[in-house]
Amino acid sequence: MQEILNCELCPRLCHAARAAGKLGFCGAGDTVKIFRWGPHMGEEPPISGENGSGTVFFSHCTLGCLYCQNYPWSKGGKGELFGTDGLEKIFLELAQERKCHNLNLVTPGPWLPFIAEAAARVRAKGVSIPFVYNTSGYERVEVVKRHRELLDIVLTDLRYSTSEVAQLGSYAPNYPQAARSFIEWCRDEVGPLDFDDDGIATRGMIVRILVLPGKESEAIESLKWLANTCGTDTYISVMSQYTPVYKALETPGWDRKLREDEYARVVDCAESLGFENGWIQEFDTPAPEELLGCNMQPGGANKAIG
Repeated sequence: MQEILNCELCPRLCHAARAAGKLGFCGAGDTVKIFRWGPHMGEEPPISGENGSGTVFFSHCTLGCLYCQNYPWSKGGKGELFGTDGLEKIFLELAQERKCHNLNLVTPGPWLPFIAEAAARVRAKGVSIPFVYNTSGYERVEVVKRHRELLDIVLTDLRYSTSEVAQLGSYAPNYPQAARSFIEWCRDEVGPLDFDDDGIATRGMIVRILVLPGKESEAIESLKWLANTCGTDTYISVMSQYTPVYKALETPGWDRKLREDEYARVVDCAESLGFENGWIQEFDTPAPEELLGCNMQPGGANKAIG
C-alpha cells in the first residue's frame, strides 16, 4: 500500500519503508497485527450499551508511554497477523454474529490503509453500524482526513498540555500540538455526540482526560483549553485510574498512584468550568483486570456529568 512505502501516518514522520521490511518507531510492518478482539463492556455507557462495543485491539503504538499497561503488544508487538482479509472477517463477526453496537478500532493509526480497505468491504456487504476511532490523540489531521469514513465516533485522549511532560511520559514532545489540532478538526468535522432512541452513540466525539500523578496541572490546562476551544457541552471522560507499570515503576514521579487530592483538583476544575456532559470516574476505582488498548480504557464506577 502506498501509505507504508514511506510512512508518514503519525506525527513522528518516520518515513519508514514498511513494505520493504524497515520499521519505524511504532514497529508496525506490512501485515495487520491484532492482539485481541470481541465485545467490550468497559467503554463509556453509550459506546458499550447492552451488547458491547465490537472492539479490535491492534498491536503496536505510535506513543512510548512509560506507564503503558499494554506494553506486551503496544511496544513488544505481541499479537497475530491477520491481513486485510482476516480483519474483514473480524468486522463481520462482531457486527453480524455478535451484534455489537459499533466497530471499535483501538490504536488504529499504524494500520489505517489496511483498516480502510477492510471497512469498505464490510460496508459493501451491508454493515452499517458506526466505526469508533479509539486513539491516544497523537494523530495527523492530513491523514485522518483521508480516512474520514473510519471516524463516525471518536474516543480520543488528551494526555498532556506541555511538550516537556509529553516527552517525559510518552517520548512525544509534539503531542499537545498534534492532539489539539486533531480535536479541533473533530469538533468541526465529526461534531457533537449524538444518540439513537436507545441512547447508543451514533456519531460525535468524547475526550478522555487521564489524570497523572503530580501532574494534575496538565489535565487542568487541557480542560481549560477544551472549554475555550470546543465548548463546555463537549463530552468528557475524566479518569483516575493511573497505575504505575512498565517503565513507570523505575521512573521517579511516575512510580506512584494518583492521590485523591490531585484528582479532586481536576474534578473541581471540570465542574467550575461548567462542563455539562460526560463522566467522572470515582476515585480509587480499580481498573479492569485487563486494560485493553494502548490508550487507557475506563473501568469501574463512573458518575455522569449533567
